[in-house]
Amino acid sequence: MSTSLIADAPPTDDELLDRFRPIFERIAEGALEREKVRRVPIEEATWLRDRGFGAIRVPREFGGLGATQRQLFALLIELGAAESNLVQALRVHFRFTEDRLRERDTERGQLWLRRIADGAIVGNASSEREGNVRGRTNTTLRANGDTFLLNGTKYYSTGSLYADYISVAVTDDDGQRVTALVRSDAPGLHVLDDYSGFGQRTSGSGTTILTDVVVRPEDIIGRQEVQGGQLAGLQLTHLAALSGIVRAAVDETADFVRRRRRSYSQSNGDLPREDPQVQQVIGRVDAVAYATKQIVLGAVDELDAATDARFALRVASPEDHTPDAEEAVRKLELAAELGAYRAQTTVIDLALRATAEIFEVGGSSALDESLHLDRHWRNARTLSSHNPAIYRERGIGDFVLNGNEPVHVPSVGIAPGLAQEDTQVVTP
Repeated sequence: MSTSLIADAPPTDDELLDRFRPIFERIAEGALEREKVRRVPIEEATWLRDRGFGAIRVPREFGGLGATQRQLFALLIELGAAESNLVQALRVHFRFTEDRLRERDTERGQLWLRRIADGAIVGNASSEREGNVRGRTNTTLRANGDTFLLNGTKYYSTGSLYADYISVAVTDDDGQRVTALVRSDAPGLHVLDDYSGFGQRTSGSGTTILTDVVVRPEDIIGRQEVQGGQLAGLQLTHLAALSGIVRAAVDETADFVRRRRRSYSQSNGDLPREDPQVQQVIGRVDAVAYATKQIVLGAVDELDAATDARFALRVASPEDHTPDAEEAVRKLELAAELGAYRAQTTVIDLALRATAEIFEVGGSSALDESLHLDRHWRNARTLSSHNPAIYRERGIGDFVLNGNEPVHVPSVGIAPGLAQEDTQVVTP
């Protein structure tokens, strides 16, 4: 393994792959067995934590690896091929990290970046099955002397089973939606693995119950202005997982075909792997795996540019804070948001078709439950159901036809790392 990651120079792609690819391979070895018995990969998440995966975006000066977002997402795609549940479980953690990077010139930003560099993982407790009318939650935060008490029930708390801290979206005494950060082992906090979806079964998306959980004032994050580009990262994490799922589906299906000895009477080869039509199917889905990766990374390049430009303007001298400078940054942020919208509509369609098409190569043998090839389509369908693409397509069309920019979340009470699609009322 390269040792230059410890030096001041930024990591190269090869150095990051040398560091993390062996862990991805270890994680992939147990993926099928975990699916069969529905075992949450807590131990596997610890392997990633111990190698600093959660701190990959934290600058070196705070103890992290200092990677770019493109490098992070390239690794997320590989991790998605090994275990897509872990990509989804870490989604809010990486969004929270980005929000702290946006304020790394502040004491709070630096405090959390150092915690993350030390191995802390942040989970999510935001969605509720009832309430959430006009941004309010049924979960409450009430003053109690020098501290506050947090009470409520959250659903779809993705990643919280893996987390050290949980970011909870809540309405305070003043009716404002804020975020309370609490330790996952705090008295009165219980995280349940009761998620009942047919895909992404071990993403830790269960229920969080909060009963008089004590919150310190310094662990409350108030009103957060949402800049363009912040929501793009959330969606692109799902797309990275989807791209990884397609890659895993291709590789497992190809392995199945290589081992298969029985051909149909109508086939064009003595062995399935020699049949041109089977080869065509494998070639087509392999091309999808390649194309979706390139689409995601292309959108992430736009996000990197917007993120860097926003922070550069934030710390620039007052005379450089001009309307023209702000407009230039906003254009980059708009490009990043639109890029994520466009990537979503394309990647989802390609991934769903590819993970269904793999079954064309083996007839009923490909349906054998021991293979669990169906998990790839189930996982892809589950991720694709987050933040429905129909609304993205309409938003793109409205922008192209009328110049109306996609609607961003208002700056009242968005949880750090969470977007409107993550805080809406969700009914199974």
